[in-house]
Amino acid sequence: MDSTTNDLVHEFPPFLKVYKDGRVERYALMSTDPIPAGLDPKTGVQSKDVIISPETGVKARIFMPKIDQPGQKLPLLIHYHGGGFCIGSALDNVTWNFLTYLVSQGNIMAISVEYRLAPEYPLPIAYDDSWAGLQWVASHFNGSGPEPWINEHADLNRVFLLGESAGANITHNVAVRAGAVGLVGLKVIGILIVHPFFGVKETDEMYKYLCPTSSGRDDDPRLNPAVDPNLGKLACQRVTVFVAEKDWLRNRGQAYYEILGKSGCGGTVEFFETKGEEHCFHMFKNNEEAEILKKKMIDFIKVE
Repeated sequence: MDSTTNDLVHEFPPFLKVYKDGRVERYALMSTDPIPAGLDPKTGVQSKDVIISPETGVKARIFMPKIDQPGQKLPLLIHYHGGGFCIGSALDNVTWNFLTYLVSQGNIMAISVEYRLAPEYPLPIAYDDSWAGLQWVASHFNGSGPEPWINEHADLNRVFLLGESAGANITHNVAVRAGAVGLVGLKVIGILIVHPFFGVKETDEMYKYLCPTSSGRDDDPRLNPAVDPNLGKLACQRVTVFVAEKDWLRNRGQAYYEILGKSGCGGTVEFFETKGEEHCFHMFKNNEEAEILKKKMIDFIKVE
């Protein structure tokens, strides 16, 4: 074998390396080994995995709290995980710990979509998979969908979208798409944009590599909502933008908040900053600030 095949072509720490022969090597940033669905003994939350697209094999994990009475309807949270579009999982322990907390403390249902990762599945595939997840949920309108838990217990008039980092970018773009096409079958009340990734004037080489059709700059509507002609169709009534003081993406989150404020879309837009913390700290820490942030999310969902 030609030794040059081991030469690095791209290196994007802390996410991945790409070699000349096409191999992709991911850094051990977070555990992406799947953990089985089932009962969480700490919280009593039940979970199950479902196929949302037989054509692509894309799946999702559903989380449901203890149900007090038959037919009880709960707000539904749809989650898109972070990880730079190339790592992370809806099925790993990071997502498990985060969503079992929200579901048990908030008495809500949650679904995390296992979108396919770049570069093996180049962007915009992750966006399309995430959109397919929302469409799949909408197919349960009038209790006629394929998943009994959603038919019986999800209130599709109280749907919320949440994503962190790259998942926040996906969340925004899915919500815009829902409004642009006039998706029926559910009502998105609000979106939670947590430590979001968006673009700037300079080229983001990793995004450009992961999405070959993108410039990787702020002329791409997926990276810069301000240039998206459909921004005004953002499908929700409320938005909270979360940032962390020491996050390298902090200013991009603030810029997104200001864009929504100027555009007048998204209904009520709130800005929440955690002092002294870094990017997505709440997914890995169990400190007081993480508790405050997660309770803020729950309050956002539970507000009538």
